[in-house]
Amino acid sequence: MAITVVKIGGNVIDNPGALEAFVKDFARLPAPKILVHGGGKLATAFSRQLGIETRMIEGRRITDKETLDVVTMVYAGLVNKNIVAMLQREKCNCIGLSGADANIIPAKRRDPNPVDYGYVGDIDVDMINVSALATLLDGGITPVFCALTHDGHGSMLNSNADSVASAVAIAATKLDEVDLVYCFELPGVMRDIDDANSLICDIDEAAYAHLRQEGVISKGMIPKIDNAFSAVRQGVRCVVIRQAQDLGRKTGTTIHL
Repeated sequence: MAITVVKIGGNVIDNPGALEAFVKDFARLPAPKILVHGGGKLATAFSRQLGIETRMIEGRRITDKETLDVVTMVYAGLVNKNIVAMLQREKCNCIGLSGADANIIPAKRRDPNPVDYGYVGDIDVDMINVSALATLLDGGITPVFCALTHDGHGSMLNSNADSVASAVAIAATKLDEVDLVYCFELPGVMRDIDDANSLICDIDEAAYAHLRQEGVISKGMIPKIDNAFSAVRQGVRCVVIRQAQDLGRKTGTTIHL
């Protein structure tokens, strides 16, 4: 049976009602499946309480050592374990993981030039420990990954959750067919986020280039769709971007070549 990789973003995590509904829907998906989650606003809130400045460049968090400690505690601890506990309540047997666990997702610290993002990791798909994934999935256990990787030299690294989901999905194609679903707060890619009827149902590479040129797709949506195309090019059967509440429905924006 095909493996389903689902990624949820911070806007779902930050909304208790949305997260509750999502967990129920995810638990009902047939196994094998994998969940990847972001961190939401909690890391920023905890940093503020601890007197640690949050610095962003073009929407991306600068992860110095103090910030790395915070995101490790929040992403791998509070957020991850709460989601795992909620899924266990729904009879979805799962295990909460970072990329360091079982050496599943090693990464390389990003080059500080031209911008030093600090302890941020870029993933090499070929380094993902597919045999460890297979052991979990074959044992009927659903992996739940936070967006933390490690450098192999004793340090955690903060990685983009969309990139983690794409990399895990690509690696899992060595085991079976894979579908990747990005869930967030909108019905999919919208031509106008204020118009519920402006959903773009299909995007190929030519359409993507045109939509970027028009400015319809910009900012944080660009890396999401870049990751989606990367997954499709490297063997993932289907990539869909849809609203979290529509997880089990055939809706959203399908990314294809």
